[in-house]
Amino acid sequence: MVTSDAGGDALQEFLAEAVSRTADLAPALSRCAKALGLHHAVAYLADIQQRHLIPLTDATPALPIDDSPAGWSYRTQSLRVEADGSGMVTAWFPLIDGAERLGVLAVHTPALSAVSLARGRAVATLVAMMLTSRRAYKDSFVRRTRTERMRLPSELLRAFLPPRTIGDARVVSTAVLEPAYEIGGDAFDHALTETALHVGVLDSMGHDLASGLTSALSLAACRNARRVGAELPELVRTVDEALAEWLPEQFCTAVLAQLDLDTGVLRWCNCGHPAPLLIRDQRLLTDALERDPDPPLGLPHLPAGRERRVHEATLRPGDRVLLYTDGVTEARMPDGELFGLQRFADYVIRATAAGELAPETLRRLIHSILDAETSRLKDDATIMLLEWQPPPVPTGW
Repeated sequence: MVTSDAGGDALQEFLAEAVSRTADLAPALSRCAKALGLHHAVAYLADIQQRHLIPLTDATPALPIDDSPAGWSYRTQSLRVEADGSGMVTAWFPLIDGAERLGVLAVHTPALSAVSLARGRAVATLVAMMLTSRRAYKDSFVRRTRTERMRLPSELLRAFLPPRTIGDARVVSTAVLEPAYEIGGDAFDHALTETALHVGVLDSMGHDLASGLTSALSLAACRNARRVGAELPELVRTVDEALAEWLPEQFCTAVLAQLDLDTGVLRWCNCGHPAPLLIRDQRLLTDALERDPDPPLGLPHLPAGRERRVHEATLRPGDRVLLYTDGVTEARMPDGELFGLQRFADYVIRATAAGELAPETLRRLIHSILDAETSRLKDDATIMLLEWQPPPVPTGW
């Protein structure tokens, strides 16, 4: 039997009011928090590079993700509580949409109890849903999460990219892409169905608006084929045909893959791209997913009658697969040495051993590359990590 309390009634009344569905998020959050007796609440969004948490109110300063209690809550996706020295307590709740980290919610209250924590979690869930439903058309959210002006090719590609992280109880897929404001031809895509995870990483020729158009068209063709149930060969053929028809002078490299969520069977096509990497039991299985690549998308120089090759491997629970563009391994360290494949894999292996969440692993990894560079990245750098972790099969008596 479900019981009701004053807080639950207040939340129901808030959700039932038409004005609550259209009000700006900051005042709506303030009204909701007060109705639940939480004194005061502020929502913070992660900036596009995931270095700062930006408040939705100008009266509160931004907070560093790497060095603050709020940042700890964001990094670990966990509750953090601290006393502020004035007799108030601040509870930091992560704002999560499915598997995607959006930011944090600060709830300031004189004291915490099981009831106030439960109400805080409820508000955090509500705020995350409101953010997700509104950020596609609320430019105020976008402006707050940018620290500099974005170039036009980047603006074009950003409009096509999915959330950084998706997942369910069996799998997580997460990606990062830099330089955030100057990407030209790199892109990623991932989507879930009831039975499969679909992923892809693309790297278009050049670093200009035409490159962005190439990747955008390729993403649209992938989705168009995927959404009618196309298998990998047909999906890749759809992209080839789209580029040949609409952008015949352009091409891109790509790895396009499908993971069966029940069996762990990974199937992929490699179109002139660096091979995926497989990390198992905290070590890199060298060349485990290395296969001879086919030509890039848009350059279908295959022998007459031959389809693009589909490769297959079976993952084990806990395996991590890395897809990436060459801007990652070709980044330069301060001493001029290439970041390289082994250093790249070692970073993910250490993070896995430490129990770090996959999205946090990529956030820290891309920052280590950016911070090591003596100047801006010479090329786009995209990393996608997928982790297959199905629930254990129950054993019989």
